[in-house]
Amino acid sequence: MKLIGIEEHFLTSAVANAWNAIGLEMSDPSVGYNQGVVGRRLADLAGERLALMDESGLDIQVLSLTTPALHDLGRESVELAQRTNDAVAEAVARHPTRFQAMATLPVSIPDEAALELDRCISTLGFKGTMLCGRVGARHLDDLAFAPILDCAAMLGVPVLLHPRTPPMAVRDAYYSGFSPLVDAGFATVGLGWHYDAGIQFLRLVLAGTFDRLPGLQVILGHWGELVLFYAERLAVMDRVSGLSHPIAHYLRHNLYVTASGMFLPHYLERAVAIVGTDRLLFSTDYPYQYRPGEDARRFLSECGLGDADKAAFAHGNWLRLTASCLQ
Repeated sequence: MKLIGIEEHFLTSAVANAWNAIGLEMSDPSVGYNQGVVGRRLADLAGERLALMDESGLDIQVLSLTTPALHDLGRESVELAQRTNDAVAEAVARHPTRFQAMATLPVSIPDEAALELDRCISTLGFKGTMLCGRVGARHLDDLAFAPILDCAAMLGVPVLLHPRTPPMAVRDAYYSGFSPLVDAGFATVGLGWHYDAGIQFLRLVLAGTFDRLPGLQVILGHWGELVLFYAERLAVMDRVSGLSHPIAHYLRHNLYVTASGMFLPHYLERAVAIVGTDRLLFSTDYPYQYRPGEDARRFLSECGLGDADKAAFAHGNWLRLTASCLQ
């Protein structure tokens, strides 16, 4: 059974250098995670990556630039996005049966980002894009970013909404007071990342984004970035939201969820209960969650789904979602 991982990351030296040039590690501790073995694996789009895909049982990786992508860069991000996408397109061309790609966008320049998204889909054959939440103090529901979301909806391609580190004021208020390492972990991979991504999705819902763009499809990793586990409480918002539909409608019609390497059957069961088996996607969150022992294939075989739903989870749902992008 073909197994496609749709949240698999990379990092180029040019992007890392651009982060270093603005001192991003000082404000975003997640940048420091991309060192050592992880850093080497992020930079590799050939031998070791392919070997570890084989070892874990993954047939295809959908490549996306790791967080926080180009969200903290300004005008220089336009040319950098183009170079990044061209480099990834070359990797896909070298290994067309093993790699697909998500577009890297100059998000802080939304009109240029929309043009680059169109180029990536229409010319390079990419499958969607990955965004990392807010840009500066602006959230993705800010009307400034409408050109990006409008373009994704028009092209019929998904937006993978990836976590990023919360702003400093939030970190100081909620995730500080311990050691620097604990503060950083608490604000990022421990919890803060996931609240941040889930809130970005809910802001899109509450802002009426999906009423305006009913065909727009968003993907949340880590089994829905906590959102699915509070679906019943979120329903309270139906009393005051003024939206065209209940919150549950948007969870079932505009959201896909993926595992991000959290291979936990009871999380999968919750996702099935809220979004259905036709909105499950597979991912390993390479290289951050890589574990030896045919980990991906083992989880698929033991996940508890029937054969048809298992095939949908492994590859079928992704192929259907991106059918308009297939060459």
